Amino acid sequence: QVQLVESGGGLVQAGGSLRLSCTASGRTFSTYTMGWFRQSPGKEREFVAVISGSGSITRYADSVKGRFTISRDNAKNTVYLEMNSLKPEDTATYYCAAANIVLAVSAARYAYWGQGTQVTVSS
Repeated sequence: QVQLVESGGGLVQAGGSLRLSCTASGRTFSTYTMGWFRQSPGKEREFVAVISGSGSITRYADSVKGRFTISRDNAKNTVYLEMNSLKPEDTATYYCAAANIVLAVSAARYAYWGQGTQVTVSS
């Protein structure tokens, strides 16, 4: 079992930045692919970014490429999402998730989820 706790969400103006953190329980954090997803009211949960267990490989959704950066610190059991140049359309609840499948981009592939943290970008 892996328990995930996100933090770092909040209200920011368009063009601003936020850094989300997700801390995991357990001793096998480095074996998991970690992903960030987001969901807005009335919309399906969508893929944002993913990072391999070692941190050497990352993938991003086209909508955030060049603005968001995913990283991880396996010594701290934590994955981060640095979000820059935020837009109102980035407003959503952001979730981190853990998977045993390498670089999974589908939410269905993730077995463990955090409770989510709200990000609101005002125009």
